[in-house]
Amino acid sequence: MAIHIQTPVIDSRALSLRSGKQVRLKLEALQPSGSFKTRGIGHACEVYQSRGAKRFISSSGGNAGYAVAYAGRMLNTPVTVVVPATTSQRAQQLIRSEGADVIVHGESWMEAHAQAQQLMTATDAFLHPFDDPLLWTGHASMIDELAQQGERPDLLICSVGGGGLLCGVVEGLQRNGWGSVPVLAAETAGAESFAKAVENGGPTLLPGIHSIATSLGARQVCDRAFALTQEHHIESVVVSDAAAVAACEEILLEHRMLVEPACGASVAALHSASPLLQQARSVVVILCGGVGITAGQLAQWSADFGS
Repeated sequence: MAIHIQTPVIDSRALSLRSGKQVRLKLEALQPSGSFKTRGIGHACEVYQSRGAKRFISSSGGNAGYAVAYAGRMLNTPVTVVVPATTSQRAQQLIRSEGADVIVHGESWMEAHAQAQQLMTATDAFLHPFDDPLLWTGHASMIDELAQQGERPDLLICSVGGGGLLCGVVEGLQRNGWGSVPVLAAETAGAESFAKAVENGGPTLLPGIHSIATSLGARQVCDRAFALTQEHHIESVVVSDAAAVAACEEILLEHRMLVEPACGASVAALHSASPLLQQARSVVVILCGGVGITAGQLAQWSADFGS
C-alpha cells in the first residue's frame, strides 16, 4: 500500500504575474501528514516492515516525526519518536495523535538523535529525517507524478534543510529523463547548511541555527546532497526570514494554504536574483508544506517583520 497520496500541480497566476514566469506549484502540503515527508518516510517504513521491522524509531520533533507516526499507524506498527525539549507542545501532540510514543530528550536534534539510536533493538528500524536512500527514492515519486502532469519545466525550486528533499528531487529528475532540468535550492539565512557546503567545498557543520525556519535546521547537509552538486546543475539561494514569512503570507492569501517558513523559502526564491531564475521561462516550485505553524504564529511573525 502507498502511504502517500498523489498531489495536484496548479498554475499560480499570482506568482506568475509577480515573477514574470510561468509558475506551477506541486502541492505536497496536501499530503496526509502535511508535508512531502510522507512520501519518503512512508516508502522507507514499508520497506523496513517487509524486512521484518517490528517497531519504527525516529528522532524528529517536526514533520519527519509526524510522518513516521502516521506511517506507523497505517502499517499497524508501533512508533517511538525522540524529540528535543525545544519541540513545541503542538508538534508533540500531533505525533501522539497518531498513536506514537514521544520521548523528550536533550536541547537539540543531535542529542535527541543520539538517544533514539540508543533505543534500537534488533527488530527495530530507524527512520532518519533526511539521510537515507530509501527516503530519497520515496521523495522522487513526486517527480514521477510531475512528469505525468505537465510539460517539462525550465527550472525546479525546492527548499533544502538536511538535503533529503533535494536528493529525492534530483533522483526523480534523472530517472524521468529530465536530468537537464536545473534545481534552485532555497534556504533561510541562519540555516544555510547547503550554501555553506557549496561555499566550503564540502558538508560544513553550522555552529547553530539562527532562523525561524526550524524545519531547515539541520546543522549539516547529508553527504549525498553535496555530492549531487557535482552531478546535477544545482544553484544555492539564501533568503531572509522576513522574505520567507512574506512568502507564507502570499501563499495563504493567493492559494488559501498555510505553510511553514521552511516552505516559504522556496516561494521567496522566485523573487531572488538567481541567474538560473532569470534564464527560466517555466518554473515548478515544490510546495513542501509543514505542520510546524499556526495562523497565529504567522500573524505574529508578520508583525515582527513588519510585513
